[in-house]
Amino acid sequence: MAMKVSSRMIDHSSLSRQVVVSPGMCSGGSLIFGTIGDWTWETVAAACRANVYAARTALGQPAYLSFYYYRVRGGEVVHPHGLTFGDELHVSSRVFHLGTQSVLTLHRLAPAALDLADAPLNPAEAHELPHPDCMYVETFNRWISRTRPGSNHGLAEIAPPDFAFADLPRLPNQYSPRALVGRARQAGGFCDPIPQDFAVTGPECTFEYALDVVRDMNGVGLVYFASYFSIFDTALLRLWRSLGRSDEHFLRRRVIDQKVGYFGNADPGALFMITVRRLRSATRPEIEIADMAMRDAATGQLLAVTAIEIALDPQTDVRSLR
Repeated sequence: MAMKVSSRMIDHSSLSRQVVVSPGMCSGGSLIFGTIGDWTWETVAAACRANVYAARTALGQPAYLSFYYYRVRGGEVVHPHGLTFGDELHVSSRVFHLGTQSVLTLHRLAPAALDLADAPLNPAEAHELPHPDCMYVETFNRWISRTRPGSNHGLAEIAPPDFAFADLPRLPNQYSPRALVGRARQAGGFCDPIPQDFAVTGPECTFEYALDVVRDMNGVGLVYFASYFSIFDTALLRLWRSLGRSDEHFLRRRVIDQKVGYFGNADPGALFMITVRRLRSATRPEIEIADMAMRDAATGQLLAVTAIEIALDPQTDVRSLR
């Protein structure tokens, strides 16, 4: 079954979509993140008047609009793992200027019944006055290209010469994620220092993950950006089970906020080491953060970090809240 989407340009930087959720975009895993990533590429292609799917550097090498940072903030109605077949959404997307080689795309996924204004999305809404029923997503994308044939190591930042960005709206500095991602890369995670009202609970755990070339690689031989979500969720599920929590309650978790920073890629045969810290709110024990870092087991290189703030299902086994 194909996903039903109708889209139109609102202005030179914005797309509006009417979406009926299909099986290919909803699950307990990473399907929705991949779909939104496709919307990012589509919006950038329209706003920058470029074929992002077949971009080339000045030397004729393939260039890819890679994901460097991805943030999702779930609402009471629309949240990453709460979508199901037939849900109707109004999706607003807007691209912002973030330098000569990068862009930030902001998305709002609203229940169609809200009938929100079909207008360019203002970043102040997403950061300061989000609608409680909506999900907001921001993706920070940078152009990259391989420096060695057949290798996913040492990827370089290189924008295609026809990348048109000058007339995009500029993202206000207070909403730029550059400093946030830079600190996370240096610290090895988003939770250093530990967020206010949270404290580490239980020991830090480490899990191995062998890169799965069947599921985790995309059509150009890179580790697919959405696979990072599923890899981190695989580690989270292992921690979840170790706490005596059920798979059914894992599927009913509600993601309030998730940030992912992408700092490296990998070749087939790679083995990852994923460290997980569990943080719990002091005032709301049903709210937890999984703070994770993924490293190459052979080199120790930091490949990605995430922080997933979760509201536990009310029926989650109380013995695990320790």
